[in-house]
Amino acid sequence: MSAMPSVEITRHLHRFFPVLQAGRVEVEPGSVAEVLRAVDRLAPGFTDYVLDERGALRRHVALSIDGRIVIDRATLRDQVAEGSVVHVFQALTGG
Repeated sequence: MSAMPSVEITRHLHRFFPVLQAGRVEVEPGSVAEVLRAVDRLAPGFTDYVLDERGALRRHVALSIDGRIVIDRATLRDQVAEGSVVHVFQALTGG
């Protein structure tokens, strides 16, 4: 039996979305866009926080899959495989 991918969020994000128990949720595998939509179904408003009006990752948000930063921030086509761990966290911006 294969393991579902899990999405982990930081304590900062968990404050806004307490329904995401302990900052971790399991979803179906698919593209990053599909995974984020699945999280949004569990925690409405989640994608509004992490995505901009074009559906791209916001500048202050970073996302990694199994420790690798997502390359496609615009269309979110990177694939999340069974058993993968996705981390969503605030990116440091500014100068």
